[in-house]
Amino acid sequence: MKRDSIGLAVIGSGRIGSLRARIAAEHPAVRFVGVADIEPARARSLAETISAQAWSGDPIELIAHPEVSAVVVSTSEGEHVHAALEALAHGKAVLVEKPLALTLCDADRILDRLRTHGGDLRVGYSRRFRKRYQIAKEQIVRGRLGRLIGAAARVYNSRSQALAMLARNPHATPVVDALTYYVDLMNWFFEGRRLQEVTAIGQRGVLAAAGHETDDLTWALLKYDDGAAINLGVCYALPAKYPALGHAARVELLGTDGVVLLDDDHTDQVMYSDHGMPHVYLPEHSVNAVFLSSGTPGDWALGDFIGPVASETRAWLDHLATGKACNLATPSAARANLEATLAIELAARSGQTVRLPLDPACE
Repeated sequence: MKRDSIGLAVIGSGRIGSLRARIAAEHPAVRFVGVADIEPARARSLAETISAQAWSGDPIELIAHPEVSAVVVSTSEGEHVHAALEALAHGKAVLVEKPLALTLCDADRILDRLRTHGGDLRVGYSRRFRKRYQIAKEQIVRGRLGRLIGAAARVYNSRSQALAMLARNPHATPVVDALTYYVDLMNWFFEGRRLQEVTAIGQRGVLAAAGHETDDLTWALLKYDDGAAINLGVCYALPAKYPALGHAARVELLGTDGVVLLDDDHTDQVMYSDHGMPHVYLPEHSVNAVFLSSGTPGDWALGDFIGPVASETRAWLDHLATGKACNLATPSAARANLEATLAIELAARSGQTVRLPLDPACE
């Protein structure tokens, strides 16, 4: 594409779709923006906010629009596949929010479409665009840690966000929807190796009491084909007013020649306000004590949205406009992440070690 040739359709006018649309509307290579949502009023409201050239209550209609050359799929997790397949069928470049799909069978439908028809599709794992993780990747690439032999990561969040996530889609569990970011980071850091087996345990309580058949916390041990061992954990059932507005995480990388320890809990930036602090994902939810900068997509600051989602969106648009390489996950990487999260859930459910690859079980 030429530098000023991007016509963008944003499918899904919710929180992340709205953020990406606002960021894209200011990008110098974007000459057309259209937004769509199955709730037309929401699409129209977003279109008015960003002065979009088009809006629609029919996502497929907007994807087929002759001015559209690229599509952002920011629908709820269970609706990614249909929009992505439709965009690829029309020859559009695609950015899909993670996860690529909720089943391996659906993920394989997208990969099959790419193999038969070609196309450019990336998946948004925005942790790759947090500066601290990019700097860690640089140390690995430069060989400063020697050979990576192990790693650990854990992420905490409140039950408020877990319950909202599960209300959207009961299959978008804390493992599939949140721990997947850290599965992706590990697969990115350990690039070139293949995940071989998974063991895991889980514990139910708060989320099950609210009617969701999913674990409050899950701890997993992953083994790569060269013997490297990864410990991953997630707890999405901390108290409703827990001060984090998104991920509170820690990541550790262990190599033969060095170690990287990354504190991403945000406890170094604490505010208490009688006015409360709004939650980026939960419009009606606010907390008085808050870890600043803990919103997973980023933060509003002085009229701009800054952080991983903004950097990721701009990197993808730069890639389309100029051909510049970008670090967004490829479809095959996104499928590997999905397979790992499904294996973690299966191992926790069964109490057995799960060996990969998994059977997609397509009918």
